[in-house]
Amino acid sequence: MRCIVHILNLVVQVGLKECDSSVKKVREVVRYVRNSPARLKKFRDLADLLGIEQRSSLCLDVPTRWNSTYLMLQSALTYQKVFESCEESDSSFKSDLGDSVPNFMDWESVSSLVELLKCFYDMTIRISGSLYVTANTFFSEISDLYCILNGMVEAGGAVSLMGRNMKAKFEKYWGDIDKMNLMIFFANILDPRDKLEYMPTQINHMYGEEKGKPYYDKVLAGLNELFDDYSIPATSSVSAAVGSASSVSSVSSVSVGRPQHLLKSQIKKQRLESGSKKKTELDIYLSEAIVEEENSFDILRWWKINAERFPILSKLARDVLAIPISTVASESTFSTSGRVLDPFRSSLTPNIVEALLIIYISYFAELVDGGSGRNFDPTLATIPLPVVYVANGNDEASTYNLKRRIKLACCSIFIEAICP
Repeated sequence: MRCIVHILNLVVQVGLKECDSSVKKVREVVRYVRNSPARLKKFRDLADLLGIEQRSSLCLDVPTRWNSTYLMLQSALTYQKVFESCEESDSSFKSDLGDSVPNFMDWESVSSLVELLKCFYDMTIRISGSLYVTANTFFSEISDLYCILNGMVEAGGAVSLMGRNMKAKFEKYWGDIDKMNLMIFFANILDPRDKLEYMPTQINHMYGEEKGKPYYDKVLAGLNELFDDYSIPATSSVSAAVGSASSVSSVSSVSVGRPQHLLKSQIKKQRLESGSKKKTELDIYLSEAIVEEENSFDILRWWKINAERFPILSKLARDVLAIPISTVASESTFSTSGRVLDPFRSSLTPNIVEALLIIYISYFAELVDGGSGRNFDPTLATIPLPVVYVANGNDEASTYNLKRRIKLACCSIFIEAICP
C-alpha cells in the first residue's frame, strides 16, 4: 500500500484547486509583508496598535504541501484586521498588489477552508507519527476520511464540488476493496479496542454489503491462515512434548491405576470424532470484550502484558503492528537541506549551505551533550564523523568529542566559504 499521508496530500490538493483564487490572494499579501524587514516591522507595529496578540508569525507556504498552506492561511486569518488596516493606511500596499488584495468574500472563503482543512491536518499529524504504533489506525483513518468526504458532498455549494473532486481521488486509491492489503485489516483487528466490533459496519458503509460481506469473510480466513503459519513451530514442539508426556502418563496410569483417566480419554475421543474443536488463541482473543478507549492506552504494552495468555498471537501482533503506514517520518530525516535552502535563501553557495547544515548538527550535539567541558583531542578533527563516534564508543565522552569535531569542521568550512 502507498503512504497514507501522500495519498491524503493528493486528495486535499485536488480540493484546494476549487479555492485557488482566494488562497493565491492571501499568499500574495503574506509574501508582500515578508518581502522586507521594514514591511514586516511596520506590520507588527500595526498589529500591536490594534491589540492583536502575536501568537504566531506570518509564514509562507510551499504550494506542493497543503499542510504548509493550511498553516499559512491559519496565521493570516489571525492578522486579517491588520491586513485590512494596511490597505487603508498604506498607499503602496494596494498600488503594489493591485487586484491581489483579498476582499471580504476571499477572507470568508479562507476562513471556511481553514476550518475544513483542520480535520485533514489533525489526521496528518496522527498518522505521520513515528514514536507510537500507527498500523492499527490505517483502516479507521480511511473510514473517517470517507465519512468526511461524504459530508462535504452532501453539504452543497462550493464545498460539495470540492468534496466530489476529493472523493474521486480517494476512490482512485482506496475505492476498490479487492486491491486493499489484508494487513490493513489484520492490524485493526489486533487492536484490543476494536477487534471485530466495528469492522463489518465500516466495510459495508464504504463498499456496500454486496462486496463488503464476502471481503469480511476473506479477511477472517486470511487472519486464521496467518495465525496457523505462526502456530506451526510452536505446535510441532508442543506436540513432541505432549507425545513424550502422554507415554509417561500412560505408564504411570497403569502402575498406579486411576480408572477415571480412561473415561476422560474416551470422552475426548468422542468429542474429536464428533467434530468439536479446541479454541485457539485467536478465537479466545476475539471472543473477549473490547478494551475501553483511553487516551493513555499503549497497545504495545497491552500485548506485552498479555503475552503469557497469547504467546503465538502476541508474536503475530508484534510483527504486524511494526509496519508503518507513512513514509513521512523517514523522508523528513533526509530533507534538512531543503529546509535550509528555501526560496528566500536560494542564492546561498554550496559551501555556505554545508556550513549551515553542520551548525544544525552541532546544535543537536550541544543539546545531547549538555555542554560538558572536557578536553578535546585535536587529532579527532582529521577523522570522519562516523569513525569518531564508533571508535570512541556510544558514551558521554564520545558524544562530547563528536560535538567538538563538528564545531571544528564548521569553522573550517566557514573560513573556506568566506575566504576561498
